Amino acid sequence: MAVPAPTTLKPKGKLRAGRVEHGGPSDESVGARRRTPVPLFLLIPAIAILLFGMGYPVVWQIITSFQKYGALQQLGGKAPDFVGLDNYIAVATSPTFWEVAIRSVLFCLVTALITVVVGMALALLMTRVPSGVRITLQIALLLAWAMPVVAAMTVWIWLFDRRRGVVNYLLDLIPGVDMNQFNWIGGEPFIFFIVASIIVTWMSVPFVAFSAYAGLTQVSTEMVEASQLDGATGWQRLRFIVLPIIRPVIMIVLLLNLIWDLRVFTQITMLQDAGSNSSDYDLLGTYIYKMGVAGLNFGQGAAMAIFVLALTIVLSWFYIRSLLKEDQV
Repeated sequence: MAVPAPTTLKPKGKLRAGRVEHGGPSDESVGARRRTPVPLFLLIPAIAILLFGMGYPVVWQIITSFQKYGALQQLGGKAPDFVGLDNYIAVATSPTFWEVAIRSVLFCLVTALITVVVGMALALLMTRVPSGVRITLQIALLLAWAMPVVAAMTVWIWLFDRRRGVVNYLLDLIPGVDMNQFNWIGGEPFIFFIVASIIVTWMSVPFVAFSAYAGLTQVSTEMVEASQLDGATGWQRLRFIVLPIIRPVIMIVLLLNLIWDLRVFTQITMLQDAGSNSSDYDLLGTYIYKMGVAGLNFGQGAAMAIFVLALTIVLSWFYIRSLLKEDQV
């Protein structure tokens, strides 16, 4: 019986430099297509808008922070004088400024954390309740989010009014509690900032709740059910499965709330108008406005604005660093 000669298997593609070239597109051609300049051209409008809308004010602030720029310069009666670092030195040696800065950072951290926790709780609640209750809750959050700031502040100031406020009226109904004429927004600064934190949290929670709910809808139900069958408790499923999956969403909303709460202005200004206008009730936004615009000291106001910009970058650096690490992976 004749034994068939062994056949030599040849690669279908060409072998070149230790690599088989198949009939499909090579890695080089795919990489070339990915490196087309079209995405870069599409970025040009966005970059141009950023440079014009944000770059110009920042450059103007930096230049003004090195100048003596007051009422005469604003009205055109005298050219701004270059004073070097004098404005920064005046800001750095001002104890009032540092009190306001520390108070602003504490207010920003506490309010942002409370906002994220309450928003997450509402998002988890929306995944558990029936659809009718969920839609009602979402409509209520949407209305709160859509309400203009001035209209919302008018309602809140009325609620905490010491003479006709609903809060004092309801607390007075509790046996043994005397809250008649209690001054929430014009008495102690600590009470003032508690009220301000409640208002800012109320205005920011809808955004966090909707963002977290969108993230929760992406969590695999099979994975959660499998962990439940393995005996994981509700807290363990939340901590080891749900939170790690929606961690990017939580970090984004936390970062945005830190930035927003550090620059809060309208709520504090309207509360001060209804209560006390003392510097003890100031945050960085209102303090810079009083110093720069109302006080006609634009040079020091610009130096403080640059400080807030640097502080914002520092507070958001942990998120930028995590983005860079993920990009390296």
